[in-house]
Amino acid sequence: MKFGAFDHIDAGGIGLRAQYEGRLELAEIYEKLGYHAYHVAEHHGTPLGVAPSPNLILAAIAQRTKTLRFGPLVYILPLYHPVRLLEEICMLDQMSNGRFELGVGRGAAYVEAKRFELKAEDIQPMFDETLDILIQGLKAEESFSYEGKYYQIKDLPMTVHPLQRPHPPLWYGTNTPDKTVWGAANSVNMLSLGSPQLTRSVTDRYREEWKKLGKAEADIPFLGIARNVFVADTDEEARRIGARAWAGFAKHLAWLWERDGVEFPVKAWSPDFDKAAAGGAVIVGSPETVRKAIAKLKDEAGINYMAAELVFGDMTLEEAKRCAELFGQHVVPAFAKEPVSA
Repeated sequence: MKFGAFDHIDAGGIGLRAQYEGRLELAEIYEKLGYHAYHVAEHHGTPLGVAPSPNLILAAIAQRTKTLRFGPLVYILPLYHPVRLLEEICMLDQMSNGRFELGVGRGAAYVEAKRFELKAEDIQPMFDETLDILIQGLKAEESFSYEGKYYQIKDLPMTVHPLQRPHPPLWYGTNTPDKTVWGAANSVNMLSLGSPQLTRSVTDRYREEWKKLGKAEADIPFLGIARNVFVADTDEEARRIGARAWAGFAKHLAWLWERDGVEFPVKAWSPDFDKAAAGGAVIVGSPETVRKAIAKLKDEAGINYMAAELVFGDMTLEEAKRCAELFGQHVVPAFAKEPVSA
């Protein structure tokens, strides 16, 4: 089982320049401690994401690290013109010496897409077309064309290419087992934000589809889960800091919906820390407490990857650094040789 760091980069109340620099320092720590990847969310016009251009922060990370893999989790594809995004993906993969991870999605909240003057009924078909164009373009050697409803590309010269061929590893977030048919056919890494039981329905189905295709079990992609995690030297300290930071993060999660007068739909992400912890949305404690919680989650959800959100809310940089160090030194190694729950 492997671990990555997931980051919404939600408003920390310390000023944007300091927050961006802090994330770059944390990326250096993740690399030093052997985290597999650093995954960045994309959001617009909300305190849930104050780094609305993933490519800008990722380009900086490409220069501050040498071995850490990184990428968006996810690009909101309907918000991009596919040609521009295609070229920037190639640049990031080349700039990082082939460390780019390509996460794609439609976006969680339509209110964000609405700000880009998109219609709700166009979101899914635009996602489909953009993904098709990206995959075709990343594979193309000299040029390619595409004829769709939203995009018509005529003999586009491919003057830049990804270093990883045919394309960087794909990631997709889902709680829907039927999506694994596409995922397994295309060797897509999948990540869930759902409960262990819901995640298990995804990971079990993915393995079934993988087997049907005759693919080797040893080659199965990452089937993961994302969770907010805070580790401190003691359970008491972890709870004190984690509860404080969660309060702000939970407000940021619900902000888009509440601003539009809509109740936030995900009950597990309650602003009440005790309810959120009981529901499994956030895991806090000493290294031993967190290790036990993740071992239980791994067995219940059938995962071989965890994207841990280790800094959130008003957590200070020093608190986040200590969390990253304790998690990397005392939790991650405990799972290095464990078999994947099947």
